[in-house]
Amino acid sequence: MQAPAIQAVIFDMDGILIDSEPVWQQAEYQVFQQLGMAVSREAIQQTTGLRIDQVVDFWLQRFPEVKVEPQYIADQIIAAVIAYIRRDGKPMRGVVDALSACRSRGLKVGLATSSSWDIIDAVLDKLAITEAFDAIQSAQDFPLGKPHPEVYLSCAAKLALPPSRCLAVEDSFNGLIAARAANMQTLIVPAAEQRQDPRWAAAHYQRDSLEALPALLDTL
Repeated sequence: MQAPAIQAVIFDMDGILIDSEPVWQQAEYQVFQQLGMAVSREAIQQTTGLRIDQVVDFWLQRFPEVKVEPQYIADQIIAAVIAYIRRDGKPMRGVVDALSACRSRGLKVGLATSSSWDIIDAVLDKLAITEAFDAIQSAQDFPLGKPHPEVYLSCAAKLALPPSRCLAVEDSFNGLIAARAANMQTLIVPAAEQRQDPRWAAAHYQRDSLEALPALLDTL
């Protein structure tokens, strides 16, 4: 069956627009270590794409002896990430051309992220791309973040399009599940060290960077 024509591209943010996933992982690792939570850097990768409160809850369940308010932990991690973004944040390869390619083809452009609004503002300001988006949605607004599809469904609704007419661009498995559950077409752009992960077979398309997006759009 032929895939429906695409009328919008909805981008994830961390790891797609900005090279921040390693920063999230480093911030989480440092805060967890300070609290006596022996979480390895490798283990932290399994929560990539989750909303920060879900990340904190995930690890507190595994370290019940840690009696610290979850919000305090989340705030410490978020503060470290925002400080990095404002100081050293850089776009991922191909971001500007990918956004331009969507515009030149008459496609709407959305942003659907697990990150909070303050992080969204920091990223869009740093990269100077706020005006590139027709709709922006944070999973902060909902009871559940990715892999629940609500953030994607809401973004599609803001774009006034059915989800099946949207291409979601993701870098994490949790995000990919969310987009598939929303009945969107999916493009996975994983980190270089994760490109051989067999789970990416769940995506409709896989590419090494956003530099490949313009050519992909011409085939849809």
